[in-house]
Amino acid sequence: MARRRLPDEPYSKLAIWSRRLALFSVAAVVIAIVAVRAGLVEVLPGIATLGGALSFAVLAILLALMSFVTIWRQGLRGLGYSVIAIVVGALLLAYPAYLGYQAYNLPPIYDITTDVLDPPGYDAVRRLRSRNTNPAQYAGLYAAEQQREAYPQITPLELSVPGKTAYDHALALVNKRRWLILDAREPLPKRRDGRIEAVARTPIMGFRDDIVIRIRGTEEDARVDMRSSSRYGFHDLGSNASRIRAFLDALEREIEATLEREERRRPLEKKAPPPKSKSQPKSAPKSPQGSPQAKR
Repeated sequence: MARRRLPDEPYSKLAIWSRRLALFSVAAVVIAIVAVRAGLVEVLPGIATLGGALSFAVLAILLALMSFVTIWRQGLRGLGYSVIAIVVGALLLAYPAYLGYQAYNLPPIYDITTDVLDPPGYDAVRRLRSRNTNPAQYAGLYAAEQQREAYPQITPLELSVPGKTAYDHALALVNKRRWLILDAREPLPKRRDGRIEAVARTPIMGFRDDIVIRIRGTEEDARVDMRSSSRYGFHDLGSNASRIRAFLDALEREIEATLEREERRRPLEKKAPPPKSKSQPKSAPKSPQGSPQAKR
């Protein structure tokens, strides 16, 4: 007799749809990021698309949790689908959740500078701002008070090197970080400040943040001020302060390393023997005693 094949248990529809929504949210997030970074859509529509994609991830997790109940009660299949949906959704929501935590703990400001009383002004960047972006002017004393409370470590960098040296190292560091340079003018003592205006992009979405670096110095020392501000949004989530702190710390380390190399090179130059001359003048031979010249 032929054995009767028992039909397989059906899959939970909630589990199937939870996995589908999770995979769809991944595709939507990737499309939103690529479109914003490539400039295919504006920033605000890109953020709206990203928010919609993340809402699908939340819905996928909810459906997966609901599927656990039906799988347990009805003995349906699809537990793996539900687990995949929860894992994928959690991975997509982890970084936005961290940003939300940052937004809760940090003040809602988008413009950070090392000199709140005389902040470096934008010149070339001003032409890139529009009605839909944040203003190029500094936010004012209210933002300065919030910055002092949240980021007390954001202060000017004082260096014991000439202003030209500080400017050269700052420009090299800007190029190393692949920021888009809009304007660069070296400092002239008692005539003008050195300044570098550039545009940086955030790591994931590629949002553009504007930067200006001001170098004031003499032949002996220099002071470096920096300003970083977001073009869009009322909250930078701490990115501008982190950028300024990382840049100034790296600049200080680069200059200190250069000074140490110069200090090690000086003793070697002092110990080096003077070069020998290739040809020496021959002295006139002495006339031997008893020669006719000696007798004379």
